[in-house]
Amino acid sequence: MQWKKLLAAGLAVIGMAAVMAGCGGNQAATSSSGSGDGKAIVVGLDDNYPPMGFKGDDGEITGFDVDVAKEAAKRLDRDVEFKAIDWDSKEAELKSGRVDVLWNGLDITEKRKENMMFSDPYMDNRQIVFVRKGEQGDVKNEKNLAGKTVGTQSGGTTEEYFESNKELKNSFKELKKYQDYISAFMDLENGRIDMVVSDEITGRYYMGKHPDKIEALEVVVGPVSQFGIGFRKDDQKLHDEIQNVLNEMVKDGTMAKISEKWFGKDITKH
Repeated sequence: MQWKKLLAAGLAVIGMAAVMAGCGGNQAATSSSGSGDGKAIVVGLDDNYPPMGFKGDDGEITGFDVDVAKEAAKRLDRDVEFKAIDWDSKEAELKSGRVDVLWNGLDITEKRKENMMFSDPYMDNRQIVFVRKGEQGDVKNEKNLAGKTVGTQSGGTTEEYFESNKELKNSFKELKKYQDYISAFMDLENGRIDMVVSDEITGRYYMGKHPDKIEALEVVVGPVSQFGIGFRKDDQKLHDEIQNVLNEMVKDGTMAKISEKWFGKDITKH
């Protein structure tokens, strides 16, 4: 019988240790986030989309949207985690709960509104044409893209526009889709495609790094869009919390300061 008593005592000690460890683990999780619910906000982004969100020279994710998200999370007393995703599968990533928000130069479109809820727009965005330096040719409007090899990002607003405008798309020699705009611009530099149709903000940022190789044309493709943050349709609470913080950041000038850091002026919406 003595061995049974010892076994029972041992199991009791182990059980108590497990309970204490469990309590300690919960406390650590809450403490690490600095928030009431102990959960970091997971931001889904394309980490090769400068200047909105990308890996800097030090390997860390940086950019305009990254800075805004960090400040918003700080004001909400929450941690924030940036998760690089396949942008072509962004809606699936959001719906599955693998990310909490899509926050990376995301255009607000009627099609996307069917599957997600958006914040108020915070910046305008045009899709324009970029070519190799000195090779504007006869491109004056989107109809002049006929017969050209055109590059753009897969899953982006430009691709959606081309897919909805079959006559325009079918006029191209070829439409090449890339995982990110940086790859498209590299192919443009190397002569593999004739032009890139891209978000103006991203394209001009890249052009600024390669002023002797890339040129922007004042040729707008499709409608002018607006950037917003994408949420799951059933996540009204997080939507409202972040929207309220963004409103505060606009009011106190923080959004303007972050914009000036990345664009040299305030181009955000007020």
